[in-house]
Amino acid sequence: MFKKFIALALASLMVVGALAGCGGNNTDNTDNTATENTTTADGASENTGATGGTIKIGATGPLTGDTAVYGKAVQNGAQLAVDEINAAGGVNGYQLEFKMQDDENDVEKAATAYNALKDWGMQISLGSVTSKPCINVNSYASQDNMFLLTPSATAVESINTDNAFRVCFSDPNQGAKSAEYISQQGLATKIAVIYDSSDPYSSGIYNTFKAEAEKDGLEIVAAEAFTSDAKSDFSVHLQKAQSAGAELVFLPIYYQEASLILQQAKSKGYEPLFFGCDGLDGILAMDNFDTSLAEGVMLLTPFAADAQDEKTVTFVSAFKEKFNETPNQFAADAYDAIYAIKAALEKGNVTDPTMNYSDLCNILKVAMTEITVEGVTGTITWTADGEPNKEPKGMIIEDGAYKAM
Repeated sequence: MFKKFIALALASLMVVGALAGCGGNNTDNTDNTATENTTTADGASENTGATGGTIKIGATGPLTGDTAVYGKAVQNGAQLAVDEINAAGGVNGYQLEFKMQDDENDVEKAATAYNALKDWGMQISLGSVTSKPCINVNSYASQDNMFLLTPSATAVESINTDNAFRVCFSDPNQGAKSAEYISQQGLATKIAVIYDSSDPYSSGIYNTFKAEAEKDGLEIVAAEAFTSDAKSDFSVHLQKAQSAGAELVFLPIYYQEASLILQQAKSKGYEPLFFGCDGLDGILAMDNFDTSLAEGVMLLTPFAADAQDEKTVTFVSAFKEKFNETPNQFAADAYDAIYAIKAALEKGNVTDPTMNYSDLCNILKVAMTEITVEGVTGTITWTADGEPNKEPKGMIIEDGAYKAM
């Protein structure tokens, strides 16, 4: 955090000079002809000469493979926000352009995709959707001094440099907030945890959940770990949880493994409460998954699609109309990320869309600590270490749909 504080202080001294006029230009956004903004088949918003030029925003994420539901949600949420902003006149007289590359949730492919986006002319990065690829992508973005705002990478290491911020909660934050919520709502006192010790997302949440649970009077009666190369048979994990008398099983894991746990728990006749974090968001969209198995499953998330506030209703309606599906938290976080970038560009008074990405980064990493975004995931501000301040919400699955608790 001290590193970020010093970097921000130095960056603030550079803002005036950057605004007065940037030297190098590593983009090709120079066409000033007013034309329509369209969406290409690969998910990029293709601006064929928008008035005032464009700012190019790139992202990597899994658009194919087991975690594609996350990547596609981020792609669609970001695209919706870009299209809305452009239709309303853009930002400071210029348009936004968005392109996402498939990284298949693979570290090396994410790095290749990041470099391809740089070749395309990316000036702002949404990083990667998932944590391990984002950690690698940010190592390059940090060296480049490229501003990065990940919607959904939760590992602490994803944004541990002064150029990087996030919209979602970090792993430690999710773990602590989950324990607090379970305790405050009186859901259970005897808890079992099933987690992936080989995954920084899962183990990170578990570690802070355990520490907070002890403070809140929750007893962890079983803590059962698995690894990425052995994640199909959870019968022993469930047997130990059941034998220990666990009333609630905490699942800080992704929905693929959670779906197997729910199936195997039913076959055993074990019916505790199940509680998870944002990794469970997407379980209802799994192919060939019996959604009745998830009935009553709870998760902590900053977004509930059935909330009745005007902002959520408008977002969900627009998302359904454009993509013919209900948005999940990942879509909502990406939507808010684009609007946060808009707010930071306006706060930093960025009026030159041809500004090179390093000068732009120096402006945005200061502006991010000075904005407030009234997003669909809540009212958000950011600290100097890149973490968001917002309130989580409890959600439960009922009748095959997510509902606010």
